[in-house]
Amino acid sequence: MLYDVAIIGAGATGAAAAFMLSKYQVKTVLLERAREVCAGVSKANSGIVHGGFHHPSDSLKTRLELRGNELIEKLSSQLHFPYLKCGILVVAYSEEELEILQKLYQRGLDNGVKDMEFCGRERIFELEPKLDDSAVGGFFVPHGGTIEPYNYVFSLVECALKNHVDLRCEFKVTKGNFVDGAWELTAEDGRTIKAKYAVNAAGLFADEVSRALEAENFNIFPRKGEEYLLDRTCAGRPSKVIFPVPVKHSKGVLVIPTAGGTTMIGPTAEVLDDKNDTATTRDNFIKILNLTQKMVKGLSARDLITSFAGLRPVHDSEDFYIEQSAVQPALIQAAGIQSPGLTASPAIGEYIVCLLKNAGLPLEEKTDFDGTLPERFEARKVDDVKLQQLYQSDPAWTNIVCRCEEISEAEIAEAVRRGHTTVDGVKFYTRAGMGRCQGGFCSAKIFQIISKESGIPMENLTKRGGESRILAGKLGDLEVK
Repeated sequence: MLYDVAIIGAGATGAAAAFMLSKYQVKTVLLERAREVCAGVSKANSGIVHGGFHHPSDSLKTRLELRGNELIEKLSSQLHFPYLKCGILVVAYSEEELEILQKLYQRGLDNGVKDMEFCGRERIFELEPKLDDSAVGGFFVPHGGTIEPYNYVFSLVECALKNHVDLRCEFKVTKGNFVDGAWELTAEDGRTIKAKYAVNAAGLFADEVSRALEAENFNIFPRKGEEYLLDRTCAGRPSKVIFPVPVKHSKGVLVIPTAGGTTMIGPTAEVLDDKNDTATTRDNFIKILNLTQKMVKGLSARDLITSFAGLRPVHDSEDFYIEQSAVQPALIQAAGIQSPGLTASPAIGEYIVCLLKNAGLPLEEKTDFDGTLPERFEARKVDDVKLQQLYQSDPAWTNIVCRCEEISEAEIAEAVRRGHTTVDGVKFYTRAGMGRCQGGFCSAKIFQIISKESGIPMENLTKRGGESRILAGKLGDLEVK
């Protein structure tokens, strides 16, 4: 089959491009090197919907961030991914910092950020009583908040598939040849896909994909950000996303009320050479905790439930690199999508469609496009009457498997039926295993449900695909010597 467009990479950028292309009479395939979509940069993300005040108005980042901010709210109502529109507070903790923030506030005004409010000490404590007493002022951006990045990406992909986009996972592109008006993209295992146009949305590996396609030679540098997740019961959970004064290569250490109900603190910002280094350290946790305890009252080390690290793909320019390739005209480069890439992603998807049109791709809108998904039922959110109705249709709705997050057997089974057959895929789709015990009580039952619904033997289950096997076999099968 000859596709019109092959998108390489199923993170936020690739998923958004696939969703936007699904509005047109275009045969599109989405290629992902991992077993599940959203398995790379987009998964390990702060989940912040940024406000558009951090970067200069002439940067591509700012233009797409502002448009993406508008689109995400609309998409959340259509696709029903969690979105907490709580607003953003940028806080100064000294008079010197307040002077710096006045310049950042002015940048936001210059960029056209809507409804910004500069705040003195009294007003900022009205907006967020949990701020540390040392806060002297700052500014408030109401049009911002947090989403669950993985459910956002899952929703985009699910809607794209509903509108006839194809998905190929475990398809690591290692070679590409443009011959007779079409790309032949070859996977590591020898499979091939043919398409008239290609989009390089490969995140951390966009530089490697570009070289494999004999296009531009650029570098992507990983910048590691360690994040620390605190329990739902954390007394220091603020009602707004709290930003400090930014530093040179980072927006600073934040206190983030997640859309899932937990609190996140971080990130760090460390430039690396290793694109696989996602380790976290106790030293960095203590450093981050000490910094955030000076920002918000009530944060405690006792509330820590887990940590993770995300790697931001940094292009040489520090801006987004989204252009039609000058070397391979039938290729769109979408690289260097670091913060605020998640916020900008739906706008990036639109921009990629425009670039493809300019490159010669005919675009005819579908008359039957459906850009909506049904709202998912969650046992912990439905009332007793609805829960009883769900029980009548399937008793598994009242069999709570994950006690920390109150996730039912029916929700886990539904995740598997929708194609999530790894433990991480089910975890991120449902939140099962994301609570205080981190799967200590529910993992065995989750494994059983995945195996039953997918037909995959227990010993072949993986955490995230590849060689990440969960079980080595059965005790009775072990050979005793």
